[in-house]
Amino acid sequence: MRDGQWWRAWTIGVAWAVGCASSLAPPAAQVLRAGDAAPGDVIAFDQWFLPDTMRVDYFHSGNATEDRIALDRVLRDGGWAGRRTRLTETLALGLYQLQVHDQQSGRLLFAAGFCGVFGEWQTTAPAKTQWGTFHASLRFPWPRRSVDVSIQRRSEGTWRELWRTSIDPDSRFAQRFDAPTDAHVWVVQEHGAPADKLDLVFLGDGYTAEESEKFHRDVQRMTEIVFSVEPWRSRRHDCNVRAIDVVSPESGVTRPHAHAFVRTALGCQFSAFDLERYALLFDNRALRDIAAAAPYDNLVVVLNSPHYGGGGIYNDQMTVAANTPFADYILVHELGHHVAGLGDEYYVAPVAYETGLTPRVEPWEPNLSALLAPQGVKWQDLVTPGTPVPTPWGKEAYEAAARESQRRREETLAAHGDGAEFAAVLREERATLTRLLAANQFAGHVGAFEGAGYETQGLYRPAIDCLMFSRNDMKYCAVCRRAIEQVLDLQTGR
Repeated sequence: MRDGQWWRAWTIGVAWAVGCASSLAPPAAQVLRAGDAAPGDVIAFDQWFLPDTMRVDYFHSGNATEDRIALDRVLRDGGWAGRRTRLTETLALGLYQLQVHDQQSGRLLFAAGFCGVFGEWQTTAPAKTQWGTFHASLRFPWPRRSVDVSIQRRSEGTWRELWRTSIDPDSRFAQRFDAPTDAHVWVVQEHGAPADKLDLVFLGDGYTAEESEKFHRDVQRMTEIVFSVEPWRSRRHDCNVRAIDVVSPESGVTRPHAHAFVRTALGCQFSAFDLERYALLFDNRALRDIAAAAPYDNLVVVLNSPHYGGGGIYNDQMTVAANTPFADYILVHELGHHVAGLGDEYYVAPVAYETGLTPRVEPWEPNLSALLAPQGVKWQDLVTPGTPVPTPWGKEAYEAAARESQRRREETLAAHGDGAEFAAVLREERATLTRLLAANQFAGHVGAFEGAGYETQGLYRPAIDCLMFSRNDMKYCAVCRRAIEQVLDLQTGR
C-alpha cells in the first residue's frame, strides 16, 4: 500500500488553502519538475546548513475537497543523516514536495518528494463526508539563516503551493532538543558515514521487554531478506542498517476487525482506513521522537504479530508483520513503496481507496503509466525489443483465476482468520497464478501490461509479474529495480 493515486484527488477537485501563519500569498502554478533550481545550480551544504536535522511538525486536516495545514512545532531532530549533494533533486517522485528557500535571496536550497497519511485518507470514501486530521513531519538539514518552508502538491502537470511558513533557526521557538539518551540503538550493518549511505532504521511495536531478543532476531532476519533481493543485494554496501529497541507494555498489535486491542509504544494498528490487512501508525510524534535517537533516511516498523499485513508510504512510514508466513514478501513489497515511491501494480484485490477513475495525466509513480507520455510509456528505453505496447497478456484468464482466488481468500478469512488455513490458500493461489503468468509469450519482457494501480483499465505496469504485482516471486521487474537504484544513487551522491 502507499499514498492513494494523486490523480483521484484531482478528479474530484481539490480546493487549496494556505493554513499557517504566513503573509506570503501562494504563487501561481509552477511547471512540474524536480525542484526549481536553475540548471547546474549546486548548493554547497556547509555554506547553507549545519549538520543537524530540523524537524517541522504539522497537522494536515481536511476532507476529499479541502486541505488545511497548521504548524505544530519546530525542533532539532538529531544529526542530519541525509544527502549532502544534489540537495534540490527529488527524482520527480511523491504526491507532495518539500521546498526550502533562502529567505533573503529566494534561492532553492533543499527539496524532497514525499507522500503522507492524509493523502491516502483523501482518496477514501469517508473523506467525502467526514473531516480528518493527521500529524506529520518535514525533515531537512538545519539552515544557517532564515528560510521559507513550503509544501507543494501536484495538480495535473503542475505544482501548486499548499502551505508556506517562515522559520528563523535562531528563534527561541526552534527547539534544540538533544537526541534521546535512554534509547538502545544498535548497529545491524554499517558501511560508512550516514551522509554517504541510505540509512534504514528498524523499530519494533508490540514487543515487551521479555521479547527484546525476539525483536533482535526478527530484525536480523529481515535485514537478510532485504539484501537477498536485487537491486538491494548488489547495493548492500551503500546501506547502513540500525535498530532501536522499543518496549511496549503489552505484546501484539491492535486489530479492530478482530476486536483485539493492545497498548503498544507506537500505537500501530491494523484495519487502517477499514482495510483489515493495512497497518499504519497514526501517532507520528511518538514515532519521530523515538526515531530521533538514530540517524535515518527511512523507518521500518516491525510488528510483533502473526497476522498478514503491513503498509508503506513514500518517505513517510512503513510497517511489516514479522510473524506471518508471508513476511518476506510484505517486507520487500512495502519497502518498494516507502523508499522508491513504487506504485501498487495489482488491481483485483480490494483496497481502501476510491477506484474506477480514469487518470487524466501520467501517474508520478515510476512503474505506472497511463500511456499519456509523448513517448508512449515512461520506461520506453527498457522495453524489450519486439514487444508491442500495449502488450497482450491473457488479461481475462488471469482476472477470472485471480477473482476465484480472492473469493476463496475472503471465505477462509471469514471462517478461520489469517492463520494456517489462510496461508495455505495464499500458497495455492501463488502456485496457480505463477503458472498462468509464466506461460504467456511476453513473460520476462518489459512492455506495458494493462491492469495496474487498482484500475482494471487505463493503467499499465512494466512486466506481466513483479513484486509490486503479486506474491508470486521475490523479484522486482527491471523498471522497479531501476527506480530503487536511482534513489540509492541520490542518497549516496552518485
